[in-house]
Amino acid sequence: MAVFAERAGFVASDLGPAAHFGNPLGEQRALADGRAVVELGLGVVTVTGPDRLSWLNSITSQLLLGLAPGVSTETLVLDQSGRVEHAARVVDDGATTWLLTESADAAPLAAWLSSMRFMLRVEVTDRSPAFATIGSFAGAAPVDGAVVEWVDPWSSVTPGGWGYASQEAHPGSDWTLRIAVLDTDAATALAASDRPVAGLLAAEALRIAAWRPALTDVDERTIPHELDWLRSAVHLSKGCYRGQETVAKVHNLGHPPRRVVMLHLDGSDAVLPAPGTPVALDDVVVGRLAASAVHHELGPIGLAVVKRSLDPAATLTLTADDVVVTAAQETIVPPQAGATANVPRLPRLGAVKRS
Repeated sequence: MAVFAERAGFVASDLGPAAHFGNPLGEQRALADGRAVVELGLGVVTVTGPDRLSWLNSITSQLLLGLAPGVSTETLVLDQSGRVEHAARVVDDGATTWLLTESADAAPLAAWLSSMRFMLRVEVTDRSPAFATIGSFAGAAPVDGAVVEWVDPWSSVTPGGWGYASQEAHPGSDWTLRIAVLDTDAATALAASDRPVAGLLAAEALRIAAWRPALTDVDERTIPHELDWLRSAVHLSKGCYRGQETVAKVHNLGHPPRRVVMLHLDGSDAVLPAPGTPVALDDVVVGRLAASAVHHELGPIGLAVVKRSLDPAATLTLTADDVVVTAAQETIVPPQAGATANVPRLPRLGAVKRS
């Protein structure tokens, strides 16, 4: 039986995909091994017209000019101060550029793009209700009937990008997410699959363990460097776009004002702090929890955005349901350029076993 829960990234009137089907950890293992699929419930925005790629290239963070059909990438829309406003997974089929974003961001993204058309030959359409988005991992067979497929570039630093995290044993190197876009409703798409279905909790836990940023991690102050998003969504050598000055300045300085860390949460009280929970050191708030989940090997984990100056070895606390949860940090974005090798790294596999 499907279990639904309120989640960030979905419009208020939409339950969205199931959180789980009764066995979140089992579903997670099956998804990671390529034995299951997951309904992602993403928003789908299309851009057509002969100017589509050059236009998108001029207003977003990624080099999209000349993007070959079938090649997957991602891009960000930034404000004048370089803060993240929208994020989109991008693939072009030769006639249409497909932008996949969080469900709640599809309409705002389409509206902003439409406002930037001016006299260019482009048409922007929010087509979310007409398409299902189905995810799979680990070299699983492609989902039949996909109109287009997006393959996540997170496994390596993309051309023109920059990785702040150490490349040695980066958990993202094993990240193999593939998203099929189907012109049908999700129920029909899932019924046609010969693989079991996992819930969104499974996909979220795998995402956190891979240090993979998402729009749901963003707040009103986020710049791409803080989430290590220059790795896959920013091209440092392309032409001008809104927010580029901040991207270049912070990158040249070598350290963003805040940084993302992975948290290994104490699960003794079976309490999982929710995204948005303040993160504290000695009762002083030093950041916020961006995402949390229970991983099938690592146990309770999260991504948190904290002050750059925070000691990477400090034990942090979060309060959920009047329970104080302690957390050990694993550095993703280091306090300063080149610092990753000098801070502690926790074991990746088998750190906390959960059945």
